[in-house]
Amino acid sequence: MKIAIFGGTFDPVHTGHVQAAKAALRKYRLHKILFVPTGCPPHKISGGLTEFHHRFAMVTLACAGNPRLVPSALEAPNSRHEPHYTIDTVRRLRRQVGPRDQLFFLIGMDAFLDLPQWRQFRRLLNLVNFIVVSRPGFDSREIQKVVPADLLATPRKRGSASLIRLRKTTLHILEGVKVPVASHEIRQAFRRKHKIAGAVPALVEQYILKAGLYSSANRSSGGQ
Repeated sequence: MKIAIFGGTFDPVHTGHVQAAKAALRKYRLHKILFVPTGCPPHKISGGLTEFHHRFAMVTLACAGNPRLVPSALEAPNSRHEPHYTIDTVRRLRRQVGPRDQLFFLIGMDAFLDLPQWRQFRRLLNLVNFIVVSRPGFDSREIQKVVPADLLATPRKRGSASLIRLRKTTLHILEGVKVPVASHEIRQAFRRKHKIAGAVPALVEQYILKAGLYSSANRSSGGQ
């Protein structure tokens, strides 16, 4: 079975996230993608995030109707509010799945370029395959700069512009996915009561309005 982890604050989850997930399902013949909203991200101030239960509810609504998109509470906050690190999440899932199951990590280009700042990023690159969602005009050679040279496969086996082979895993570059808007822009639109025209799934929009998220009265909510 091919299983992908799609992590993020999802504050809120938007149509770009869903489009990227569906494109990855098709291209790489994944059996399922786990949408994993983070509870306490180490790189962001958790106090500025919308409460986890709201973000998890929005992810659940965004995944509705597609059984291969699965909301996951792998990084739900604990009583000590300890930060969650991707390396720990991947290891935890690796223990839960079968020995023959393949794990992937779905990630946006900008986040991948920041990978050297992540905890134990070298081990992470050796532990899980990556699917990196590219953007128009982006030079794939920038991705190779992130990967330490000693983790790359031998030159004869390094793949192509859309596939970079490492010694233990593979980096796949997913092209052709349009992400028209970012989460922070959606939050601002809701605060200003501007129309968002399909930027989030319809059920997610209804939830945001009903719960009063991102309103001027709730200005502190929202990650980056």
